[in-house]
This record gives sequence, structure tokens and C-alpha cells, in this order.
Amino acid sequence: MSERDGIFAGDDPFVIARNWLAEAEKSEVNDPNAIALSTVDADGLPNARMVLLKDIEDDAFVFYTNYGSVKAQEIEQSGKAAFVMHWKSLRRQIRVRGTVTREEGVQADNYFASRSLKSKLGAWASKQSQPLSSRASLMAKVAKVTAQHGPTPQRPEFWGGYRIQPSEIEFWADGAFRLHDRFRWSLSGQDQNWKVERLNP
Repeated sequence: MSERDGIFAGDDPFVIARNWLAEAEKSEVNDPNAIALSTVDADGLPNARMVLLKDIEDDAFVFYTNYGSVKAQEIEQSGKAAFVMHWKSLRRQIRVRGTVTREEGVQADNYFASRSLKSKLGAWASKQSQPLSSRASLMAKVAKVTAQHGPTPQRPEFWGGYRIQPSEIEFWADGAFRLHDRFRWSLSGQDQNWKVERLNP
């Protein structure tokens, strides 16, 4: 604990995560908020894909997706997920594991409203993760939903957010001779206080 200073300093892991992301926004060329999200299917086989993290709250990490997608179905089945956020420019990463709940209220409405019109229409048109006969058929669906919903489409009921409330957060930074610095925050006890441990590289 006494060694945890500099970029690792602080008593709130979500503040540290926000600070690291703010730094990455200045140095990463594309999508500094990209995360590799992992879920597990009913047979225990893992899945991973890149999604965009849209908010770091006081106790959770939030992203948005189609509730019919494979990732959503696997989250609904297990109630758990993990992700890693890696920044090559900073040589740092954050790993998170925890439980997941839906965000389908005002916050999801507000985020959907902030998206570009094309992104909104794309959300309406895409049956995410389902087989697609051709790109032409997808574009035809986009034209159809454009005519149906006009310039101000509302958030579809099948699209919204997920909030990951972590039980573990690990902060990793590259070290000389591959002797990396790693600190794992884990919730312990009934009072759910964070325990911080330095890990071997």
C-alpha cells in the first residue's frame, strides 16, 4: 500500500479509472474508451468482443447494446461479465470483473438521444448478431425504419445499457524488464470495503 503512489494513488478505483481514461483520450488515436468485453455462454464457453465504454460512474461501468445480441443474451443468462481496457500509448490496462444489471431508463434514453441520427436508425435496423442475407437487405431495412421513425427516432425497447458493478478491478502499468506494476482492488466483507493488493507481474 505504501508504494501505491503516482498514477496508482487514491482511495477510489473509479476516480483512478476516470483519470487514466482522461489521459488516454489525449494520446490514443482511436476509441480510447474501447473495452474487450467477455461473457460466457450456457455451456461455459467464453466470448469476447470490442465495445465502447460510455460512462464510469461512482460504482459501475456502463456500455450500451442491442438486448437481442449474443453478448446481451449471455449477460442475461449469467448476470456476470468481465472486460479489459488497454492503451498502447500509455502502456497501461484496467481489468474488471463483476455483476451486470440493465440500464433501460432515463439514462439510456438520454444516451440514445445523444447519438447521431444514422446511429439511431442503425440501432433500429440491425438485428444484432443474427444472420444477414446481404448488406443490401440491411440497407433496405435502414431505409424502411428511416421512413417509419423520421428524424427523431426514440430508443427501441430492445436497445439499452448494461451496468457492470465490479467485485474486482486491476490496474496494470508496464514496468522495466517486464516487471510490471499491478494493483488489484477487490471487495471484501459484508461492509463491501475495497481491499488493495500489489500483485506479482
